[in-house]
Amino acid sequence: MNTLIITQLSKTYSNEVKALSNISMEIENGMFGLLGPNGAGKSTLMKTIVGLQLPDNGSIIFNETDILIHPEFIKKQLGYLPQDFGVYPNISAYDLLDHIAVLKGIGDRHKRKEHIMALIVKTNLMQHYKKDVSTFSGGMRQRFGVAQALLGDPSILIVDEPTAGLDPEERNRFNNLLSEIGEDKIVILSTHIVEDVKDLCTNMAIIDKGELKLFGNPEIFISEINGKIWKKNIDKADLEMYKNNYNIISTQLQAGRLSVKVYSETDPVNGFSEARADLEDVYFTTLQKSKLSCLNI
Repeated sequence: MNTLIITQLSKTYSNEVKALSNISMEIENGMFGLLGPNGAGKSTLMKTIVGLQLPDNGSIIFNETDILIHPEFIKKQLGYLPQDFGVYPNISAYDLLDHIAVLKGIGDRHKRKEHIMALIVKTNLMQHYKKDVSTFSGGMRQRFGVAQALLGDPSILIVDEPTAGLDPEERNRFNNLLSEIGEDKIVILSTHIVEDVKDLCTNMAIIDKGELKLFGNPEIFISEINGKIWKKNIDKADLEMYKNNYNIISTQLQAGRLSVKVYSETDPVNGFSEARADLEDVYFTTLQKSKLSCLNI
């Protein structure tokens, strides 16, 4: 069993932006979802875990080793798929994987070839591994990114916004691949797509403005707000009035009218009906509470 323990991690950039503020969490084998809006601090946390930058305060312990003091310990066991990654032009998927494998210290040519071909099959790139990676579609490139991240059979895999820009079919294929990988590793999925976390992760966290707002099991969080989510279709022109009178957590345009969802401990009446809560409601309710706390409401 692999364990990653993050304790009171903080990071403030030179422009006074506080990217992380006393983040603490413990993550074990399986899929872990890290949710938050753009600019919440997710990428800063990922970069700190993988050793691309140092925090101002706090500690990160991976399998009983402080990786801020010994960053090479996690780097030898790490697979990382950043949100954006470049590739060399005019080089095939196989040759680029072979190059990266050598850099990762996989020296034996025969074992390296077996390992690479197994990953090509696993990521469904068998028909494309002789093609230049620079010609790949977005989904193919992401699957190649997973293949390179899995070189050396890492104990922890970090993927940052992996399904952004993918069509539904590629996104589904990619998520199935991640789910399979997460059976015997720590897989941290950093995203702002709530549905990816709902489909894949048994544990999750929500970060907003650098602070940890929620940590635990998604199903438990959903059960805690069941019976407190209400919905109603309204005219768009009436939205401001509803914002002033109800705790609106989300809106969705449907056939020219707005469907609004509100969080309320009791029936808000006035035509609202109870809605079955889901993880998206948990996410928006958490962000709404975060916004109100910042306003000291």
